[in-house]
Amino acid sequence: NRLCASGLTAVNTAARSIRSGDGDVFIAGGVESMSRAPYAMPKPASLAGDLTAYDTTLGWRFVNPKMTALHGTDALGLTAENIAEETGITREEQDRFALASHQRAIAAIDSGKFAEEILSVPIPQRKGDSIPFTTDERPRRDTTLEGLGRLRPAFKENGTVTAGNSSGLNDGAAALLVMSAEKAQELGLKPMARIVSMASAGVPPRTMGLGPIPATQKALARAGLTVADMQLVEVNEAFAVQALAVMAALGLSHEITNVNGGAVALGHPLGCSGARILTTLLHEMRRRAATARKPFYGLATLCVGVGQGESTIVEWLG
Repeated sequence: NRLCASGLTAVNTAARSIRSGDGDVFIAGGVESMSRAPYAMPKPASLAGDLTAYDTTLGWRFVNPKMTALHGTDALGLTAENIAEETGITREEQDRFALASHQRAIAAIDSGKFAEEILSVPIPQRKGDSIPFTTDERPRRDTTLEGLGRLRPAFKENGTVTAGNSSGLNDGAAALLVMSAEKAQELGLKPMARIVSMASAGVPPRTMGLGPIPATQKALARAGLTVADMQLVEVNEAFAVQALAVMAALGLSHEITNVNGGAVALGHPLGCSGARILTTLLHEMRRRAATARKPFYGLATLCVGVGQGESTIVEWLG
């Protein structure tokens, strides 16, 4: 469980298992139902007295007091505000990024891009046939810069982070088939891509959203590549300010980053998101492969609550 990056961690773990000879075929990914996340209660510390029930949707719970003393336990929204303060990224910049996320996601839905990577799920009905669930619900067609600007700060008085420029809480699942080149050849399968490099890194919990920066730098160094070699990038959008800060620090152009929108529009079901952004990256690489320079590299990277980041670099082979 690596929170926001769990789905990508599963893929990376599968790749490492293949490299070490522990297996040759894996289905890796993740699932999250944030709408049905249960409440959890700690074991009682005494025979009587009140207990606190913790919402497991997201955020801190059962915190070691030493963690609070050493690093603080800012809520996720406050970590985004911390990044805004440190970087000077404005409310307007965040809202413009959020608007672009919705516009790009809607365009991808309308053009059928996401249909290529979505497996229809039948929703049983009390009467009649099941209803096929095929399209993400969260992107809003009525999103405007003016509407985003009217929203109040969600986490801090006079802050800049709102419900409109933050990712949504929703449900999702994603999975990928990972196998060795030898097994793929044996089965007569042509792989979409190969995993070139992967890395995780830690950052201060109070600015956990910056985790993709050192994780990506480590992954690039391990592969002997630079940011300039990346032609397509997916960065999780836990918050618009977090994505903007990562892009600025790494020198990523918005023209090649989250070209079909991101979590601000689509939502951020934690266990799913890492596998989802890698899936979306691969399908977009397929659409661009004919005109991309070779070798064609892509990057998927996420921040992780409590102060981590995880990155994976792939090369298109399809």
